[in-house]
Amino acid sequence: MDSSTHKVYHKDCFDSRDLLDVYFSDEDEMVFREDTLLFPIENLRKTFALGHIKGDILIDLSIGSIPYHLYSSCEFFKDIIVLKASDRCIMELKRWVDARTGAFDWSHAAKLHVDTEGNSDELQEKNENLKSAIHQIVKCDLEKPNITGLIVLPPADCIISAWLLDAVCKEQEDYIRYLSKLSGLLKPRGHLILIGVVDATFFTNKKDRFHVFNYNERFAREAVEGAGFVIDCCKVKERTAVSDLTDYKAMILIVAHKEQ
Repeated sequence: MDSSTHKVYHKDCFDSRDLLDVYFSDEDEMVFREDTLLFPIENLRKTFALGHIKGDILIDLSIGSIPYHLYSSCEFFKDIIVLKASDRCIMELKRWVDARTGAFDWSHAAKLHVDTEGNSDELQEKNENLKSAIHQIVKCDLEKPNITGLIVLPPADCIISAWLLDAVCKEQEDYIRYLSKLSGLLKPRGHLILIGVVDATFFTNKKDRFHVFNYNERFAREAVEGAGFVIDCCKVKERTAVSDLTDYKAMILIVAHKEQ
C-alpha cells in the first residue's frame, strides 16, 4: 500500500480502545508483549530506580490512552499531568483513572511492574498510587504555539513521550520542531524520556493503516542532541513480535537531560 494513503493519528478517526486491545492487552493473541510492555517497563524501572529523575511535575505525552508506562515514575513526582491529542483518548484514560464500568484492565501491566521490582504483594497499591498521582488530563495540539491552548502548564521536571512523535510526525523537520516544544515545557536540567519505534512506516488500527514517521537510531540521537539535550542512556531492542499489523524493526528508549 502507498504510504501516502495511510491515515494520520491526530487528524483521522482513531480507535483508542482498539490500539489497547491489539498492542497492549493481556490477550493470548497479543504478540507485542515483549516489545510494547516488557521493554518499556523494565527500562523505565531501572531508569527511575537510579533516583536522579524526580521532582514536582511530570508531563506525559504518549500515544492513545496508555498509562502503564507511568507506574515506575509516580512515586518520584508530586503531580503527573497527562496530555492527549483527542477527546476519545481522554475519555478512555479517565474511565480507567475513575474506575468506571468498561475501563480497560491494566492489571497485567501493573503485575509486570511489581514483578520486576520484586514486590508482587503491592499490585493494588501500585494501581492506586498511579491513579492518585494523575492530577490533570488535558487536551493538547502540538501545532499550537501553546500546545494546551489557554491552559498554562507549570515547568516540568520530566517529560515522558511514548510513541506519540512517531505517529504525528510526517518529516524530520516535524520531529525536530516537536522536540523543541517539549524542551520548552521543561525546567533547566529537566529530563526527557522518549520511547519509539525504529524503521517503521505504519501501524494498523481497526483495519486501517496509520502513518508512522520512519527514522533510525542515529537520527533520533542527533535530533535529541540538536534540541539541546544531553543523552544519558539509549536502549535499542530488536523486534521479536511476528505480525503484519505494523512494520517497525526495533524499539528505542532515550533518556536525556536538558542542558540549561
